[in-house]
Amino acid sequence: MDFDLFVIGAGSGGVRASRVAAAHGARVAVAEEYRVGGTCVIRGCVPKKLLVYGSHFAEDINDAAMFGWDIPKKTFNWPVLRDNVLAEVTRIEGAYTDTLTNHNVEIFHERAVITGPNSVRLASGREIGARKILIATGARPQMPDIPGIEHAISSNETFHLEELPKRIVIVGGGYIANEFAGIFNEFGSSVTLVNRTDVLLRGYDQQIVDRLIQISVRKGIDFKFNSMIDRIEKQKNGRLKLAMTGCDDIEADQLLVAVGRLPNTGGLGCEEVGVELGRHGAVKVEEDNRSSVESIFAVGDVTDRVQLTPVAIREGQAFADTFFGGTPTRVDYDAIPSAVFSHPPLAGVGMTEGQARERLGPVRVYTSDFRAMKNVLAGRNERSLYKMVVEGETERIVGLHMIGPDAPEILQAAAIAVKAGLRKEDFDATIALHPTMAEELVLMR
Repeated sequence: MDFDLFVIGAGSGGVRASRVAAAHGARVAVAEEYRVGGTCVIRGCVPKKLLVYGSHFAEDINDAAMFGWDIPKKTFNWPVLRDNVLAEVTRIEGAYTDTLTNHNVEIFHERAVITGPNSVRLASGREIGARKILIATGARPQMPDIPGIEHAISSNETFHLEELPKRIVIVGGGYIANEFAGIFNEFGSSVTLVNRTDVLLRGYDQQIVDRLIQISVRKGIDFKFNSMIDRIEKQKNGRLKLAMTGCDDIEADQLLVAVGRLPNTGGLGCEEVGVELGRHGAVKVEEDNRSSVESIFAVGDVTDRVQLTPVAIREGQAFADTFFGGTPTRVDYDAIPSAVFSHPPLAGVGMTEGQARERLGPVRVYTSDFRAMKNVLAGRNERSLYKMVVEGETERIVGLHMIGPDAPEILQAAAIAVKAGLRKEDFDATIALHPTMAEELVLMR
């Protein structure tokens, strides 16, 4: 065997598994056909969050006048932000690469496919043997099969646009669609969000989602619910004509499709060597991340369990500790916090009110509906909403959900309370930190 572990994919899960396994003394190699860092670093949460930061200045500059600042001219230069974001992505990619090389992980910058339970073949033709193989190839944007789809872009291409579209149509109802809707709206584009159902952000608390829709509509985002694109035509003037079902036809400069992500297992050799695949081609794994082939494992989005970067990292860590560190570890998927970096952002952990009533029966719900102090002085009529769901008899906190400025930052600490099984009385007994938005968490009655 050439290596103790061969990892296919140098995204968040693959990098963590490689580094930790190597630190435990294993001989490790990783193959990455695109760029080290994976979806999150290269074309996902990191560059997108930087765009979110950039887009927030549109509101901040307007609000500044009420705080005494005279900013006579407001202009936005998309290429400056785009190029700075891409440069930061390259810097982080270098840091990820250094992390691997500093731990003596050998990196192959080419595609690898599985040829047997203990063998892979690189694109260059080299055959490599490994005692264990870890699939960490992530997922890719799903593009619907409709005429003219070649004229649309996915989230991957959004970071490389030559210019900002004057009018953009975004298809989807998940976090990616809603985040980019907020980003482009703040940058000055006319935004239409098309969703085939009347449900946005499935899995988040409905009351919080309704608040986001209300605020987004006031900001100028146009929602087309129960609507679908039947056909896309590129006209002579370069604009796109979208033939619709459920609403009038639409013309736009750009069409962004964000309807989900599919596991990257195509052409990887999984089925040929006996690795069982599930829905959408996801690698089926058990609690220790082992596939149906004893020596082949998988972590991250390619398993389609929970498509979140911190989950992939935790799975990679657990895999390495279990099989190379002598410390059997399994990931606990209960009470995973998540956020949508919309405008304003929302975040949640634990059960929604609907889920709690369905699973637990009697529950109590506490809320705080308020305007952030900054919004009051700025004259911005935008209300935050915090929501606590507790078990009826014990008042154990089973869910926390919020929308408002810095909601994800606040929820990260609050999620510990849900994970630890704290009760409402524990929050009541905590003195408020005033004046903050977060103090509303301990003032709800």
